[in-house]
Amino acid sequence: MPTVLHLVRSVVSPLTRTRFFRWCAPRVLPAVERVIAAVSGGRVQLSALLVPSLVLHTTGARSGEPRDSALMYTPDGHGRAIVAGTSFARDRHPGWTYNLIAHPDAAITVRGRTMPVRASRIADDERDAAWARIEAQWPGYRAYERESGRVVRLFLLQPVADVQHASM
Repeated sequence: MPTVLHLVRSVVSPLTRTRFFRWCAPRVLPAVERVIAAVSGGRVQLSALLVPSLVLHTTGARSGEPRDSALMYTPDGHGRAIVAGTSFARDRHPGWTYNLIAHPDAAITVRGRTMPVRASRIADDERDAAWARIEAQWPGYRAYERESGRVVRLFLLQPVADVQHASM
């Protein structure tokens, strides 16, 4: 199965870097993900059919309101998740990155299981290694950074034992 998945990713990933996809995806995919999550009780994500995916639960940087974002993640090999604020190569950072900077204590839901995490920015000297790990999973993903004209924010999500979030 990993060979088939790798082949599918190799074929699909170039399509995700087209102008049409970058225009269409931010408008369509969040709504589709919400419908699938509602129908499946949060256990299924469309994006998870191709890549490891999670729902990031943050606190709004300005509003203080709860915010949810469906994201691709890359396991770092040490029980943590790497997430990249590519925003489909848009010229602005996605809102969830501002939320994590303002409120690094968050939660993630993976395959219906929610756990508290603490986010930290990946240091400049570790970015190339993080991108290599991400691109091993999704070929050409760093092209979003080049095409956006900005330095994409990379975060490491570390699971934490937190009594306050344990009921999530």
